[in-house]
Amino acid sequence: MIGYYILAGIIFLVSMYVSNRLKSKFKKYSQTHLQNGMSGKEIAEKMLSDNGIHDVKVISVQGKLTDHYNPANKTVNLSEQVYMQRNAAAAAVAAHECGHAIQHATAYSWLKLRSAIVPAVSVSSKLSNFVIMAGLVLSVSGSLLGNTIFLIGIILFAATTVFAFITLPVEFDASKRALAWLETENMVTPQEHAGAKDALKWAARTYVVAAIGSLATLLYFISIFLGRR
Repeated sequence: MIGYYILAGIIFLVSMYVSNRLKSKFKKYSQTHLQNGMSGKEIAEKMLSDNGIHDVKVISVQGKLTDHYNPANKTVNLSEQVYMQRNAAAAAVAAHECGHAIQHATAYSWLKLRSAIVPAVSVSSKLSNFVIMAGLVLSVSGSLLGNTIFLIGIILFAATTVFAFITLPVEFDASKRALAWLETENMVTPQEHAGAKDALKWAARTYVVAAIGSLATLLYFISIFLGRR
């Protein structure tokens, strides 16, 4: 298990680095005020309207970096800062979340797939670590039952890894849609667009790190299982 803790430590440090960089980038571009004077809420509403989406509401939610699109009730949820502020960071986040709303409206295949496996992943994410630990303990003595339970845990964990990788094209596509709209509709100046692009780039990297970390952990568990057969 020492190898696992070392791996987990490395992944944690990389994740913390990317997270801190993301926060610093958003702080930096929060000081780049939009020349058009629009707030995140106004940016979101215009992007939805320009794409013919009129049944999605833009609402404010508490917290920082809590922005998300909820397909269940068709709401673009913007954190208080993004909702109210008028800067490049707010524009980037608001447009990105609207990118998800557009994906939903156009039945984007990767989003449909991710949404379809959410129920299964929510269960597997809660059970996988417990089942894996139980299997490891029971398999110490070479118990067939322990190895079987361990394998079940690995399969459950694999579902969360698959979900992490399916999330990548969904997030990258939403950012691509956001940046294209901001540019083609002349919503931002070249400097503001560069800031929005940089901010979204670091946001995307958090998902990349999470996916790689999940894959590395999965491969580690598989190597343990194969070594005990």
